[in-house]
Amino acid sequence: MAENSQSQPEQSVSGQNKASPDTPPCRKRLQHDAYTIGWVCALPKEQTAARAMLDKEHEPLPTPRNDHNAYTLGSIRGHNVVIACLPNMGTNSAATVATSMINTFQSIRFGLMVGIGGGIPSKVSLGDVVVSQPVADYHGVIQWDMGKLERDGRFVHTGSLNRPPNALLNASNQLK
Repeated sequence: MAENSQSQPEQSVSGQNKASPDTPPCRKRLQHDAYTIGWVCALPKEQTAARAMLDKEHEPLPTPRNDHNAYTLGSIRGHNVVIACLPNMGTNSAATVATSMINTFQSIRFGLMVGIGGGIPSKVSLGDVVVSQPVADYHGVIQWDMGKLERDGRFVHTGSLNRPPNALLNASNQLK
């Protein structure tokens, strides 16, 4: 009588069950302080792309009661990454998500806001990678909703976001 090979998991020489090819690999469960890169996405489709970039996805971790973010945890080339998506558009939502992420994952060294970039020039195509660079008084990311209206009707930008850390600037220079 023939055995049904799908009914029983294959056993190794030691007698322990082996995972079948259809079984997803075991996911690691790390501690909060193991994560050093925070990645914030504005849109769910950006979060889907971010998850696809992970080499490995990790088990979820408990979050404090006052942290309402939904996190995806994983690693990219040995760097442990925590990903969250904004629940709503806007700078207030981004600030809230980033603040909660930093409070929950206190070892984050670099925070990235990665997305589609709706305001970039038309010569940039979908799928192109665009990395901002500091120029003159602007640190690489201009805050478009921060400025003043001049008497002649011109809108003058009065600020930009913080300068990126030198480690990230050096890494982006390697991409040139």
